[in-house]
Amino acid sequence: MQVRFNPSALKEIHWYEFVIRFVFGGAITAVTGLIGKKFGPGVGGLFLAFPAVLPAALTLVEKHTREKKEQLGMSGKIRGRNAAALDAAGASRGSVGLVAFALLVWWLTPYYASWFVLTASAAAWVAISIGIWRARRLRVRLAPARRNP
Repeated sequence: MQVRFNPSALKEIHWYEFVIRFVFGGAITAVTGLIGKKFGPGVGGLFLAFPAVLPAALTLVEKHTREKKEQLGMSGKIRGRNAAALDAAGASRGSVGLVAFALLVWWLTPYYASWFVLTASAAAWVAISIGIWRARRLRVRLAPARRNP
């Protein structure tokens, strides 16, 4: 899969899809606040790392992919699910980089200036996330082809 920026894809998004993302993001943020209030900021902070719009984004990715296939006269149900699963896998790989970011901020903050800590941590996040993505691509290329029985 080639990762690229496609501004024309914004034309395919309906206004109500932005509302869905806003509502999902707001609800998840509110739940995170309630968890933080009940169990303390340490536990609540863990939930802040959850991408608030991920559930809505996955739902919309599935819907758009399915609709494109159905316009061509095919069933897009499985293709839509696979597209959403691929998007979720990418988010989980990026989350590993986010953990590295958080650990570096926690470890470096007492010793260095804020600008340095945030710059180094963000660079680590990007490097680790890209490294995981490239390692996955390499593994897929090196894996033997599977045959269906």
